[in-house]
Amino acid sequence: MPVTQHVLESSPNPRYRLPLRFSVAAVTVTGTAAMALAAAPPASASQDLGHRYVALGDSFTSGPFIVPHEGDPALCLRSQSNYPSLVADRVGAETFVDVSCAGATTEGMTEPQDLGLGTENPPQFDALTEDTTLVTVGIGGNDFGFGDVSLKCAALSGTDPHGAPCQEYYTDGGGDELADRIARTGDEVAEVLSGIRERSPEATVAVVGYLQLLPEDEGCWPRVPFAEGDVGYLDSVQSDLNAALEAEAEEAGMSYVDVFERGHDMCADSSDRWVEGIFPDKPAAPIHPNELGMEETASSVLETLGTGATAPLP
Repeated sequence: MPVTQHVLESSPNPRYRLPLRFSVAAVTVTGTAAMALAAAPPASASQDLGHRYVALGDSFTSGPFIVPHEGDPALCLRSQSNYPSLVADRVGAETFVDVSCAGATTEGMTEPQDLGLGTENPPQFDALTEDTTLVTVGIGGNDFGFGDVSLKCAALSGTDPHGAPCQEYYTDGGGDELADRIARTGDEVAEVLSGIRERSPEATVAVVGYLQLLPEDEGCWPRVPFAEGDVGYLDSVQSDLNAALEAEAEEAGMSYVDVFERGHDMCADSSDRWVEGIFPDKPAAPIHPNELGMEETASSVLETLGTGATAPLP
C-alpha cells in the first residue's frame, strides 16, 4: 500500500479524534524556535539515524490545521511543519516516511484506519522495513479517549463551574474509569512497540509523550471550559497516561521523549502556549499542538536521541 515518502538530501541548512467541522486557518510563522531548530548542521551522530526515518502516530504527531498539509490521504491532516518533518530535516534523513494520521489508535498500526468519505489510511506498520534506522511513535491518546473525555468534562463544567463534576462522573461507584483506561492503553501500546521491534529490528525507536494540556491546579474557565475542581484531576490523569507510555518504552528498551513541560498549556498566554484551547488563537486543531508546540517537541526528540542536531531554544 502506498505511503507518503519524502526523499531529503543531507544539508548544513537544511489517541484524539478530530471533529472535521473546524475550518483551516491561515498559518502563522513562529520564527524563533524554527530558527533554533535550523541553527546547527546535522551532527555526525545523526547520520546513523538518517538512512530511513518512519514517523507513526495520531493527530498530536500529524499536526492538523498547521498549514500547509501534504500527503495522501488528505484527511490524515499531516502538516509540513509537524515535529517529524522538523526531525527529518535535522537528522538529514535520506528517506522520510510520515504515516501519522489524525484520529489514529493503536489498531491503526496493523489495520486500515477508516477516515470516512470513502477513504482510509493504510496500516501504519506498512511503512516499517528492516532497513529503517529511526522510528518515532506518538500513540495512545485516542485509545484512552482523551478527546471524548474532554468533551464530556467541558459539557459537565456548566453544571458546577467551581466543583469537580467530571471527576465525580468518572469515579462514580468507587472506582476510577480513567485509571482503568490508562492501564488498558498501556497494554495496547506495549503491543505496538513489540510490533515495531519485530519489523524494524535495527531501528532506534523513540516514544513521544503528550504535551501538557492543563495547568496543575487553577484553570481558566470559561475560556477553557473545565470546572475548577476538575483541572487538577484531569492534569493528573494526563500525567498518569504519559507515565504509562514512559513505562512501556522503558520495558521495551526504547527511548521516551518527555514533552510535558509546565507553563505552556491551553491556559497559558498566547506567546507561551504550545497547545491551543477549544477555540484556537493560532492555526491548530482544538486541544492540539500549535506550530510552536511542534517545534518544541522536535527539539525534545532530537535532545533525547542525542544527535546534537539542535540548538537550545531561546
